[in-house]
Amino acid sequence: MATTTDTVGEARRSLAGGGGVEVRWIMPEGFFELPFEADDLDELADQLVDLAKRTLPGADEEVQLQWAAMCAANYDDFVEAGVQYAGFVTTEVDGVRCTATVNVSLMDLDERAGRNPVGFIASTMRHLELGQIGEVRLPCGPAVTCVGNRSASVDGSLTESGRAEPIWTSFIQVQVPLDNGTVLVLEMGTPTIEGWDVFSAMFAGIVKSVRFFDDQGALLVMPG
Repeated sequence: MATTTDTVGEARRSLAGGGGVEVRWIMPEGFFELPFEADDLDELADQLVDLAKRTLPGADEEVQLQWAAMCAANYDDFVEAGVQYAGFVTTEVDGVRCTATVNVSLMDLDERAGRNPVGFIASTMRHLELGQIGEVRLPCGPAVTCVGNRSASVDGSLTESGRAEPIWTSFIQVQVPLDNGTVLVLEMGTPTIEGWDVFSAMFAGIVKSVRFFDDQGALLVMPG
C-alpha cells in the first residue's frame, strides 16, 4: 500500500485484500496520512516526528514530540485491528477548528456468518449495541453501517489540566464482507461534533468510491 506523511490532494489508495482481491478507494484533499511502511521503529519515529512538525508547525518541539509519541502509541491497536491506512484532516467549520480521522482495515470474517454475512454482521452489531445499525448497497457490494459514539482517554501531557481526560468521539463505521473470508472496515471518527455534517458527507464519498479488483485487474462486485 502506498502511503505518505504529506497532506494529499484527491488521491487513489489501494491495499491487497488477500485471496486475489485488491481494494481501491479515493481520499479527498487535505488529509495527513500516518506512515505504515517504515522498516523499523527508529524510522517510524523519525517519520512521525516529521509529520508532527508539519501538523503542528506553530507548536514548540516538546509538544510536537508528545504528539508524535501519542501517534506511536496507537500502532499496537492498529496492528490488532488490522488497520492498513490511517489519515486525518483538520478544517474550520463555522469558525470552529474541527478534526476527523479515517481508518481502513481488513479483518477475518466470522466463520458463523454463513451465506448472509451482511445480515450476520448487522445482527451481531445490534446485539452488542454499538450504535445505530443499517444495511446498504454500495457500488462494490452490500455493507453494514454503524453510527455511534465512544469514549477514550486523552493523555495528561496533551490536556490543559495535566491530567488524563475523557473525550467523546462520534463515528461512522462501514463493514463490507468480501467473498474471500475477510471484511473491509472503513471508519470515520471526530471529537468535534460541529464538523459532523461536513465529515460524514466527506466519508460517504470515500465509501462510495471503494472498488474491488481481481488479480487480473477486472472489477469485482461482492454478491448479496
